[in-house]
Amino acid sequence: MTFISLVRHGQTDWNLAKRIQGSSDIPLNATGRDQAEATGRALAGGRFDAIYASPLSRALDTARIIAGHVGLGEPERLPAVAERQYGEAEGLTGEQILARWPDGTPVPGRETRDEVVARALPALRELGERHPGENLIVVSHGGVISSLVRHVTDHALPGPGELIPNGSVHRFRYDDGDLTLDRFNLGPEDRDLFTASVM
Repeated sequence: MTFISLVRHGQTDWNLAKRIQGSSDIPLNATGRDQAEATGRALAGGRFDAIYASPLSRALDTARIIAGHVGLGEPERLPAVAERQYGEAEGLTGEQILARWPDGTPVPGRETRDEVVARALPALRELGERHPGENLIVVSHGGVISSLVRHVTDHALPGPGELIPNGSVHRFRYDDGDLTLDRFNLGPEDRDLFTASVM
């Protein structure tokens, strides 16, 4: 059995402004670096065997900060967990998107949640096969994490209005080809985060 802790990257200026980032490579801001430090400190009590990250700088830099706290080296890039592509909606706020594409009109170039799962889920299963019995960290993005959580819980989570906060941890269990959600939406202030990282 392998445990894979998906971590959402720290805050960026676009997060703060509620702008859709998608595949745009927006760096961490000072708050985001502090969030990565806090998550790293919270995970430092656990044993981790490897760390992976989306190649987008906000995720990769979050992973580098966390790696320093948990005693791991340079994170390995995992392109399949890069953020959902939002096409022409990138850089816009939710209000601007609704004004431009009302009533569920498809946004040109935006990946569906099913497409996100179709690339991210096999990559996590492959990690599970490659690291049997180990404890992994994968730093990714809110759109990817929420899509995976929806898929493996049959849309039970996230609940209505429930967000995937910057720096939050979501632990998955991989066993014999099957990926299930073990812990959801843990933050540095959550006592369960430490126990979630210990095997």
